[in-house]
Amino acid sequence: MSIDNLIRLKDKESRNVIGLMSGTSCDGIDACLVNITGNGLSTRADIIGFETYPYENEIRESIFEASCKETGTVDKICQLNFTLGKLFADAAGQIAGKLSIPLSEIDIVGSHGQTIYHVSSLNESNDNEVRSTLQIGEPSIIAQETGVTTVSDFRTRDIAAGGEGAPMVPYADFVLFGRDEIGRAIQNIGGISNVTFLPADGNIKEIIAFDNGPGNMIIDRFAEIITNGKLKYDKNGELASRGKLNQDLLERLCAHPYLSKLPPKSTGREDFGIQFSDNLFKESRQDNIDVHDAIATITAFTAKSISDSYGKYIQLSHKITEVVVSGGGVCNPVLLQFLKDYLVDISIRKVDEFGIPSGAKEALSFAILANETVSGSPGNVPSATGAKESVVLGKIISGN
Repeated sequence: MSIDNLIRLKDKESRNVIGLMSGTSCDGIDACLVNITGNGLSTRADIIGFETYPYENEIRESIFEASCKETGTVDKICQLNFTLGKLFADAAGQIAGKLSIPLSEIDIVGSHGQTIYHVSSLNESNDNEVRSTLQIGEPSIIAQETGVTTVSDFRTRDIAAGGEGAPMVPYADFVLFGRDEIGRAIQNIGGISNVTFLPADGNIKEIIAFDNGPGNMIIDRFAEIITNGKLKYDKNGELASRGKLNQDLLERLCAHPYLSKLPPKSTGREDFGIQFSDNLFKESRQDNIDVHDAIATITAFTAKSISDSYGKYIQLSHKITEVVVSGGGVCNPVLLQFLKDYLVDISIRKVDEFGIPSGAKEALSFAILANETVSGSPGNVPSATGAKESVVLGKIISGN
C-alpha cells in the first residue's frame, strides 16, 4: 500500500473493520465485522455481525504443543504461524461472505493472533530473561489472501514502551462503556479472566485493569480429563453442578502467588495451563476428592479470584456498582452464580444487554484498536499495562 492510500484510509469518516481473536482457550477464531466511525475517544462502533469458527482438534492440539516449552519446537511454531494465518484469513472471508459484504468493501482487518508464550513476570535470578510475548497467525498471509490492509501484533509495542503487553482491551472498554455515572467493572472470562474498572465519570487515565487469574482454562482441562476427551469445556456448567465445594481445596488454590501480586499484572497459560491443571487434577485424586467436587471447586476458584481481586485492588478506593461480564464464562451458569454469591450487592449483567454478543467483545476490541492504529492514535492504557507512555500499537501490512 502506498503512503497516499494509507492517508486516504486514515482520512475516511467511517471504516468497515473485521476484528479477529483467538484466545487462551484455543477453541476457535472469533470474527466480528464492525462499522467504525471516527477515532479516539469519540469512536462509535456498530457491530454488523459476529461468528466463531471452531478449530479442528488437530489444530487445537498443535497450538497447545507449540505453546509448551517441552514440545514447542521451532519447526512447529514456524509452520503453525503460516497455517493459522491462512485460517485467520479464511475467517475474515467467511464473516464478510456471511454478511454479504465483499472483501473489497472491508477497510481493515485487525488480528490479535494466537498467543504462544507471554513472559510478563521476570525471574530476578535470571539476568538474561526479558519481558516478551509471541502471537502467531502470520498477518502477511491475511493481507495477501484477503487483499485487505491488516493490523496485527498489538502487544509488542506496549512491551517496548515498558509495559506488560496486557491487558490490551481497556482502551476499547473505555470507548464502549466509559464516562458513565457509575463505577463499572468490565469483566471478561475467557481462558484467563481480566477486568477493566471504569470509575464513575472518570477519564481514561483513571482506569484500573489487570488479569484477575484463571478464567475457563482450568475448568476446560478438567472437563476434558473427566469425560476422556468427549468434552472440551463444561457445557452449561453441568459437571460442576453435580459437585460440592471443597473448602480446603479452594483455600489452597487461593494461595497461588499470582493472586497476591500487585497490578499492573498479566498471566496466561504459563501459570494456569495444561501442566498446572494436570498436576492439580492428579493431586485432587490423591486427596480422594470426587471429580465433580473438584470441578465445582475450580469453578468457584475462578469466581473467588475475581471477587478477591476487586476487594484488594479496586474497592479500597472505588465503589463498583455494576459488573458487565463477557467471554465464554457467560455460558456457565454455575460460574455466574458463584460470582453473584461472592459479589454481594453488586449488579451482574451480561454484555449482551448492551447489544454486544458475549463472545464478540474481544474481537470487537481488536477491531477498535486496529482502527486507532490506522488513525495514528495510541491504543494502550499505561495505568493498565505499566507502560511508560501511550503508544500506537501494532504493525500494518498493506493489502492489494
